Amino acid sequence: MSAVPIEVVERGESRCFTSDNTAGGAPEVIAALAAAACGQAPPYGTDSWTLSARRRFSEIFDCDVDLLPVSTGSAANALSLAALTPPWGSVLCHRDSHINNDECGAPEFFTGGAKLVALGGENAKIDADELQAAVHRKVGDVHSVQPSVLGLTQATETGAVYSPAEIKHLACIAKQAGLRVHMDGARLANAVAALGCHPAELTWSAGVDVLSFGAIKNGSITADAIVVFDRSLTTELSFRAKRAGQLAAKMRFAAAQLDAYLADDLWLRNARHANAMTARLEEGLKSISGTRLAGTPEANIIFCRLPQQVIDGLLDQGFGFYHGRWEPGVVRFVTSFATTTHDVDELIHAVRRLTAAAIEESRSKRARTQRSAGGRRSELARIGRVR
Repeated sequence: MSAVPIEVVERGESRCFTSDNTAGGAPEVIAALAAAACGQAPPYGTDSWTLSARRRFSEIFDCDVDLLPVSTGSAANALSLAALTPPWGSVLCHRDSHINNDECGAPEFFTGGAKLVALGGENAKIDADELQAAVHRKVGDVHSVQPSVLGLTQATETGAVYSPAEIKHLACIAKQAGLRVHMDGARLANAVAALGCHPAELTWSAGVDVLSFGAIKNGSITADAIVVFDRSLTTELSFRAKRAGQLAAKMRFAAAQLDAYLADDLWLRNARHANAMTARLEEGLKSISGTRLAGTPEANIIFCRLPQQVIDGLLDQGFGFYHGRWEPGVVRFVTSFATTTHDVDELIHAVRRLTAAAIEESRSKRARTQRSAGGRRSELARIGRVR
């Protein structure tokens, strides 16, 4: 049986811009995890760490919430959507969303067959006009899935962020049509840091019912969370989490990570740093001739176009990043709380040097072609004179 090929990242690699999930754990989170390992504690989320984490989430969002720690963002998304969507329902999401492209059918599986309906929009943000049409499409038609949930991603897969007003507008369209609202907040911290607004403005006060809260990309090790704003869904979510193997016996280890992650605004400090590293990278890349940025990054993701020779050169030098998944020449760089200015400056320097070499090689090739063409013309002229 052949193995699925994977990209191997060496331990301690500092040239990895593949994703923010390549970073290790924040020191504060690691310390909290070690502290939780001492002694004994009640199981299945009845411990003091889980209670403390729930209190912190309620404080952060300025409302009473229920908390279900989970081990992955895909689990958070799939279980949340399962509690919001009947098997004959549909989830309206952006065509570039993680739930639509990168979760191996988990939302469809856990919902029991609900359909994901992909919508368009610039910068991976759902277009309001498309949503307005989709929420009314074939409603009541027994031959068709029924619009049930609006799925938003914050920040989006292109590094853009929804403003509070944009979320509220889309949620309003959904709610008026009777849909629930889910948010994939794998990079919610980066969006909050970028906008400088209160987390509530991007979530429950804008109409979000359930949030998949990402922490693994920004400092935790093995803990993301489902944050339930509409607490009428908590009982069902709890049973679904158990059936999906997401009710950990030693829940305190996940809760301790989340508790430390939120304490003293660590989650926002880490996100601000990651965003700042992308902004530094953007400024450097913009100054390089032959490098074209795709859009304006607002969080910690940047897309750009590079000559294939530059891409190959970066890979040869050990830089890690996604390429070849979109259009030819399009690459994605992602920074994290662990990315340093040195890491960013090294990448910029490498792109600058490789781009200059590619431009010089192209000029030399053109000059050789022109000389060759000129030589052929001279030879033909000489032959003509002889005749």
